[in-house]
Amino acid sequence: MIIWGWRSQIQQLAMLTLVCGYCRNPAAHALRATITKFTLFFIPLFTTSTRHEMQCTCCGAVSYVPPHHVNELLGRARQESAQTGHYGPGPGIPNPAPPNMAQPNASWSQQR
Repeated sequence: MIIWGWRSQIQQLAMLTLVCGYCRNPAAHALRATITKFTLFFIPLFTTSTRHEMQCTCCGAVSYVPPHHVNELLGRARQESAQTGHYGPGPGIPNPAPPNMAQPNASWSQQR
C-alpha cells in the first residue's frame, strides 16, 4: 500500500504599506506564498505549485499576486525597511547590514 498526497505550507515573505484596493485605506499588507508539495509516505518530495497573495491587515481582503510582480514587491519591502530603519528581517528577506553607529544616518536625522 502506497500513501501519497499533497501538503500546503504558507510562508510570509514581507509586510508592505500600501493603499488597499478594497477598503481604500493605507494599511500594512502581508505578502505570502502558499507552497504545495507532493508527499509520499508523508515525506514532502517536490513542489507542485506556488501561489502568491497579499492580505490587507485593515479589512482582511486577499488578492492574488502574479509571479512576475513578486520580486518587485520584495524589493519594495527591502526599500521600506531600509528607509524606516527597521532592520529585522522577515522570512525570505535577508538581513541588511546595520548602519554604522558611529555616524548617524543622514536621512534619519533629517526626518526628525
